[in-house]
Amino acid sequence: MERTTSRSKIVCCRDLGPTAMALLTEHGNLEVVVWTEDRRCDRGWILENIPGATGLVVSTTEIVNRELVDTAGPNLRVVSTTSIGYEHIDLEVIAARKIQVGYTPDIPTEAVADSAIMLALMATRAAGQSYSLVKNNGWPTLSRSPFALCGPQLSTTPFSPTRTIGFLGFGRIAHAVLTRLAAFGITHCIYTPRPGAAVQTARDAQLKDKHNLQEIASVDLSTLAGRSDVLFILTPGGSATHHLVNSAFLRQMKPTSVLVNNGRGSVVDSIALAQALSEGWIWGAGLDVVEEEGAPGGVTSAHPLVSEPRCVVLPHLGSVALETREEMAWLTARNVLAGVLGEELPVALDYSAIV
Repeated sequence: MERTTSRSKIVCCRDLGPTAMALLTEHGNLEVVVWTEDRRCDRGWILENIPGATGLVVSTTEIVNRELVDTAGPNLRVVSTTSIGYEHIDLEVIAARKIQVGYTPDIPTEAVADSAIMLALMATRAAGQSYSLVKNNGWPTLSRSPFALCGPQLSTTPFSPTRTIGFLGFGRIAHAVLTRLAAFGITHCIYTPRPGAAVQTARDAQLKDKHNLQEIASVDLSTLAGRSDVLFILTPGGSATHHLVNSAFLRQMKPTSVLVNNGRGSVVDSIALAQALSEGWIWGAGLDVVEEEGAPGGVTSAHPLVSEPRCVVLPHLGSVALETREEMAWLTARNVLAGVLGEELPVALDYSAIV
């Protein structure tokens, strides 16, 4: 339905920065309403400002549901999210109203892959424990025993020439992680695709040659757990992947194995992982996401994973790199602008196969 007023309204639940915001605010036929505070956008503010809006800019902390869409009214044409994921958007409601969804799926790939390698190194080399030791004045009393603070090495050595890297989910980010791991001398790669994803034999053969691997294979969850020296979780969230990594899975892992999660917190049962670390089922973990991060109060120092010495927890920083965030903001602005102007979105979510 066409708007009857001369100016279309865009509601931005995040300030996208000067370059991206200029793309919107300097357009003469747009009214741009922006949440300017440096904190999560208040739900009441959104509901107050959304009526009559043609475009909406959100991040993963803003829930786009029936209440919001109904309050917006019939003019809403596009929701643009500055994220890879879209679990915060009710796609059934959006599809019923024929509202377009813009998102930023490819841009964060390299930054998240960097973060995954960082977490793997931090977890294997006991970086959390070591840093806490220095901060708490424990360095002067550190034992100089040959194995003090030792953890499993990520790279291969003549003494230990084989490393098996596992991936739960084997998409763009996993491939970028594998590229980085080639420099560490990784020899074996196994993976379990995200639910519904097909095995791509030709692609795997190319990756094997490209990275000089001895093995690359799709395996079941039990084999993935039992063989992985380092397991990277890079699968989407949702009901199909909820708690795939549970107590039964973790009990099959090696006592020297390390788990890294840059995917979704809901894939890993936090209580089971805390028990696995505490009782030594696995060596350590590096987490950029935790299941409870979206719950009231979020993840605090009282969380069992935060207090576990061999677990490194970061506050969902995978794509938090300056260049990446600027590019994501720019694409988010371009997506919402295109939708408001009735043009094709640069990167639109095809939700027809999802809902």
